[in-house]
Amino acid sequence: MNHSYEIRIKGQLDLSCAAWFDQLTITHEDNGDTVLAGDLPDQAALHGVLRKVRDLGITLISVNPVEISPGDSEGDGNEP
Repeated sequence: MNHSYEIRIKGQLDLSCAAWFDQLTITHEDNGDTVLAGDLPDQAALHGVLRKVRDLGITLISVNPVEISPGDSEGDGNEP
């Protein structure tokens, strides 16, 4: 079972680093920070992403689990 996370980092992540975070969506915020968001299969994968953040010397602001409501899951039959 995948778990969704939102990882907030300080500054604008250079898109050349996007391959390091290929399983996550990269969003540049108006305040200058970057949000990495997406599903990770387990805690080991989350720690792997956090290790990459560390290895790139990026300042970590927060890591938050994202609750998925039942209507947001794929294949729920509500798609047009």
